[in-house]
Amino acid sequence: MSLDKLKLSKQLVTAMTDAGYISAKEIQAKTMSRIIGGQDLIAVAPEGAGKTTNYVLGVLMRLKYGDDEAPKVLILVPDKERALAVIEEFLLLSKNRNLRIIGLYGTGGMETEVNDLSDGVDIVVALPTRARAVYLKLGLNLSKLQMFIVDDAEQIVKQGMQLPVCELARSAGKCQHLVFTTVVHEKLNNMIDQFMNFPTTLEVDELGERKAETHDLMLYQVPNFKTKINLLNLLLRDDEVFDQVVVFVNTRLTAQKLGKALFSRHANEVSVLNPLFFDEEGFDHIEDFKDTPEARILIVANEGTSNIDLSGIPFLFHFEIPENKETFLSRIVKTGAEEVAAISFATDMELVDVRKIEQSIGVKIPVMDLPEDLVIDKAAKSAGNKVKTVKESADNPKGGGAFHDKKESNTKDYNYGIGQKAKMTMKKKHG
Repeated sequence: MSLDKLKLSKQLVTAMTDAGYISAKEIQAKTMSRIIGGQDLIAVAPEGAGKTTNYVLGVLMRLKYGDDEAPKVLILVPDKERALAVIEEFLLLSKNRNLRIIGLYGTGGMETEVNDLSDGVDIVVALPTRARAVYLKLGLNLSKLQMFIVDDAEQIVKQGMQLPVCELARSAGKCQHLVFTTVVHEKLNNMIDQFMNFPTTLEVDELGERKAETHDLMLYQVPNFKTKINLLNLLLRDDEVFDQVVVFVNTRLTAQKLGKALFSRHANEVSVLNPLFFDEEGFDHIEDFKDTPEARILIVANEGTSNIDLSGIPFLFHFEIPENKETFLSRIVKTGAEEVAAISFATDMELVDVRKIEQSIGVKIPVMDLPEDLVIDKAAKSAGNKVKTVKESADNPKGGGAFHDKKESNTKDYNYGIGQKAKMTMKKKHG
């Protein structure tokens, strides 16, 4: 798409051309007019879709230069590396402008940062925690703010920095709010709802070309760890279907905990590969598991485990999504004629990693409905701020990220495609 479609100033188009940008990204085309028009906006797009350049251009179009000491734009990012990248993008696209921009990321003394801010600034790029600390020291004046931007919002939520974001947003008063994220889920919505009223949400799904054929993929979106255990126990109850299963977790400690939490009808039915303690049920080699008839479920930790031979295993469960997507991809790429079902569980916090995997394989992973008889564990805060566990059935809601009702187009009756097991779908058999 031509840069002209963005309706930018000639100066900005020239700056983009000089920087090597030859066309506009889809997210930029969809949102630029709304950003320039001052609307509140939630922009959802995968990594590398051009979100940062998007709001940098919007800021440079909207920013009215003056001699005010107080900043007109506050941009919150999850870490120093991101802050430096945003500042670099501004400097790249604002040549020949006297742009005053300061980064607050907590590596220097606060007194120096306060003094720099008092000299006058147009744009502040900051970590939420650092910006809040400087604000409480009366060093960050938000009274003139025109744009409040949260970048990589899903990472900010993952790091637990929602409170400083909300406090800063409320302190800023009336201004334009822009949130950029790769995914939307319940915890993110809870943060956004604190300071945005009826924002427009625009989403772009940019998937790369499909690079390789994969096993049959399925995804269950669940709220927490305990519900994952409940779901795995519920599914694996059917030992005729799930006659041999490998379950992947991230650490050996989790493998140990999961091994004790899984229900088993027979001795040696559940085991761990390279168990944490010598007296636990387990195997040193996956071939021993394959050759043991009574062994049905093998739990494997990603840490310290090199490539293992998964041939002959019809079901692979990713109880946790590996942070290194290559670990996941190495298991789900089809290498022969074997039919394998790769089933993943993901919480809200893991959806970011799921999106990266989908970008790599060039296809969306089908989302399955949660079984109706699944017990969902939800942490609820009582009046005394103590955390208690509330168990609810999955009747309402049944699934989806943050448990929104599914669109009809997303409702799937997924075929396993594994010989006689092709007759069985999770939705019909367990849903």
